[in-house]
Amino acid sequence: MAASAGLDIADAALNSMAGLTSQPALNSVVAALENSDRDTGLDARGLQKVSDYWVDVRPIYSGFESDLKSTTAEIYRLEIPGGQYSNLKPQVESFGMGHKFDAVKDMYVEVNKMLGDIIKVTPSSKVVGDLAIFMVQNELTPENIVEKGANFDFPDSAVTYFEGMMGQPEGGFPEDLQKVVLKGKTPITCRPGELLPPDDYEEFKRHIVEDLELEGTEQEQSSYAMYGKVFDDYIKKVKEQGDFRNMGSDVFFHGIAVGQTAEITLKEGKTMVITLESISEADEAGNRDLTFTVDGNRRVVSIKDKQALTRSVGASEIQYANTEDTSEIGANIPGTIIKVLVGKGDAVKQGQPVAIIEAMKMETNVISTRDGVVEKVYVKEGDSVKSGQLVARLEDEE
Repeated sequence: MAASAGLDIADAALNSMAGLTSQPALNSVVAALENSDRDTGLDARGLQKVSDYWVDVRPIYSGFESDLKSTTAEIYRLEIPGGQYSNLKPQVESFGMGHKFDAVKDMYVEVNKMLGDIIKVTPSSKVVGDLAIFMVQNELTPENIVEKGANFDFPDSAVTYFEGMMGQPEGGFPEDLQKVVLKGKTPITCRPGELLPPDDYEEFKRHIVEDLELEGTEQEQSSYAMYGKVFDDYIKKVKEQGDFRNMGSDVFFHGIAVGQTAEITLKEGKTMVITLESISEADEAGNRDLTFTVDGNRRVVSIKDKQALTRSVGASEIQYANTEDTSEIGANIPGTIIKVLVGKGDAVKQGQPVAIIEAMKMETNVISTRDGVVEKVYVKEGDSVKSGQLVARLEDEE
């Protein structure tokens, strides 16, 4: 119908990758428009061959798919972008709120209205989703958020949005909510890009060559200019774990089972044939011996099985903050500690962030429960923490 109405360009996906929260089915659209005045001119047989390829490849990435099995008209009521809709449920479940998924979806609608029915694309749609989860989690509503919000530290995405770092929404920000979220921060009123300093590619190249020990090519400089932290983290991972770009996705994501043989390409022209022969039982330290055959030669590698250690240590080793003791600061959500902001002996104020947790792309501050001095920090950057897990303890008040 859109084509009949004069649509010139549509975003579609090959049939094997279409539907659900993906784009409309390309093969079907092409077939439907054949022999009409809007015939696409695309070769249906050629498209089918490409679609068949992805039928075989798609199962390898099944672990990244949502559990949605059918389409839903709910999207028209919620106005949630497709990609966010499929991610929202696991994000909600990561906070231990899976049973409140319907409430979060309903709140998404309310938050969108509360913000002025904003255009929802990445990252503005993330603001709406993060706020919806945050409000359901803390029993906030559009009616009481201004009054009660003064005692809460809002998600980082919401703070960034109300600072004006995503631009100015049509009609402006709701001023009362903006003040509650920013807590004294001064928002910008111009285009965010105007505040950015010019990129110093000479400095980028120096960092890449001297600090990362790379060549400093234009591609590396451009990558660092766009995604500095991601680029640094990627290079660090490559140096620590190796470069897996030439490894097949099936082996990378799923490994190989005992008795299975795989071809591993190290670089162009260098391919090794590897068979996993056996895996020993874990010893007391959690180590297992893996026996491989590599190009016909027997190799034994000893690795530490973290899952075996977890099973042996048990959840009892995790320390949880006592919610009735204001000297103990606990994680407000489960996730990964991406930054520790204080150390032993530091003075902190009530409401001051002591660490930042990331869960499903949402960053949240862990805040101090009172004024005091840090006695001990129990986490470090990169640690995975449970909700309520002890992050820091303040010295006892005199």
